[in-house]
Amino acid sequence: MSTIRIGAGAGFQGDRLAPALDLAERGGLDYLVFECLGERTIALAQQARLNDPAGGYDPLLERRMRAVLPACARNGTRIVTNMGAANPRGAARETARIARELGLTGLKIAAVTGDDVLDRIGSFILDETGEPTSMLGDRLVSANAYVGIDGLVSALAAGADVVICGRASDPTLFLAPLVHEFGWARDDWARLGRGVLVGHLLECAAQITGGYFADPGVKDVPDLATVGHPLADVDADGNATISKLTGTGGCITRATCIEQLLYEIHDPAQYLQPDVVADFSGVDFTEVAPDRIAVCGASGSPATGHLKVSVGYYDGWIGEGQISYAGANCVARGELALDLVRARLAPLGAELHEQRGELIGVNSVWHGARGSTTAPEVRMRYAARCVSAEAARRVQEEVEGLYLAGPAGGGGATGGVREVLAIASTLIPASAVDAGVELLEVHREIA
Repeated sequence: MSTIRIGAGAGFQGDRLAPALDLAERGGLDYLVFECLGERTIALAQQARLNDPAGGYDPLLERRMRAVLPACARNGTRIVTNMGAANPRGAARETARIARELGLTGLKIAAVTGDDVLDRIGSFILDETGEPTSMLGDRLVSANAYVGIDGLVSALAAGADVVICGRASDPTLFLAPLVHEFGWARDDWARLGRGVLVGHLLECAAQITGGYFADPGVKDVPDLATVGHPLADVDADGNATISKLTGTGGCITRATCIEQLLYEIHDPAQYLQPDVVADFSGVDFTEVAPDRIAVCGASGSPATGHLKVSVGYYDGWIGEGQISYAGANCVARGELALDLVRARLAPLGAELHEQRGELIGVNSVWHGARGSTTAPEVRMRYAARCVSAEAARRVQEEVEGLYLAGPAGGGGATGGVREVLAIASTLIPASAVDAGVELLEVHREIA
C-alpha cells in the first residue's frame, strides 16, 4: 500500500460527533482514530469502575460506535481508540453488542490491556511529592502507564476491525496503524519519529483545523461552526499531507500546523514517547493547496526504556460558591463579599488546606487586574480544598449566606461540593509492562 489515510475522530472525551461521522461516511479512510483520554480522565474512569465493575470505559462509547460503525464497516475503515479507559474488555463487549444490534456480524473487536499497573507501583517515587506511591495508602485510585504500540499492532495483525485500548500515548494510536501497514522495523527511528509527528498533529482533532486557534480579528477562521476534523495521507517513509474534507469549515494552514506542532511539547528535539524519542526540530510545512499542508523532516532516536505512569488519588474535598453583583460599584461589593467569606471561614483553620477567592471578569485569570473598578458586572467565586466534606459544605453555605448577610444586590448564587481526584506521575521500566490482546468476533444471535 503506497499511502495510508488516517482521520481524527475525536481529540478529547467530550469532542463533537458530527465531524467523525462525516469522516466515516465520505473520508475514504483506512483508519478512524478516537483519542479520548486525558490524565484525569483515566483516573475518573478507574473511579467509575470501582463503583460499577462493568463500567469504567468512555461514557460516549455507545453513542460514537452506534454512529460510525455502519459507515466504517461499509467502507472498510478500521477504528482505533482509547475509549476503553479503565475497562477495555468491557468497552469491547459493549461495542460487540452494538455491532450485533446493527446487524454488523463478522466484525472483529480487540481489547488491548496491560496499561493498568496499580499492583506494581507502590515503590515508585512520585515526581510531584518525592514520596513513594505506597504513602498514599487507601487514597490511591489508579496507576496507568502510557503504553506503546505493541498491543495495538498485535490486534491489527490479528485482523481486528475495531481496536480498543486504555491509557496509551496519544500519538501511539496513529503510529500503530502505520507500523502495521508499512511493516516499519521497531528500530527504524526516523520513520517512527515521523509517525509520531503525524499522530501529534492529528491527536487533538479540530485544533489543527482552526479550533482553539481562532482569535477574531487576529487569526480569523472561516465557518468555525461547521469545523471539520483533519485527516492525513501518509506514505511509506512517514511523510504526510494534512487536509480536511471539502465542504467542512475551518482551515488548515502552516500557522495552524505550527501551533499544533508546539502544543504540549517541552523540547521539540526530544519528544519522549514509549517507542521512540521523536525529533521535530527539522520539521517543515509546505502549503500544496488550500487546506492541504505537506509535512516532512521529523526524525527520532531510541526510546528511553521507561514509561510515564499517571497516578490518581483522593486528595480531600472542594467546596465552592459563586454569586453575582452588577451595576454601580459592583467590583467593590464583590471584594467585600470575598472579605466576608474569608473572615467567616477563618475559624475552620487547618480544615482548609488552601483557599482562593476571585472576581470572574476582573482577576480570576490574571491577578494583575486587581483593583479595576470598570467592570459592569462581576461573578464572585470562593473555593477551598478541605480535609472533609463537612468543611467543604461550609464554604458553599457561607457564599449562599451572602444573600442577606452580605453586600447589596447579590444574586444567582450557586455552589457545590466534590471530592478531589488528584493526579501525580512517575516512571516505570517499559519491561515491567506487558500488553495483552483479547479478540471478540460478532456473530449473529440465534433465537
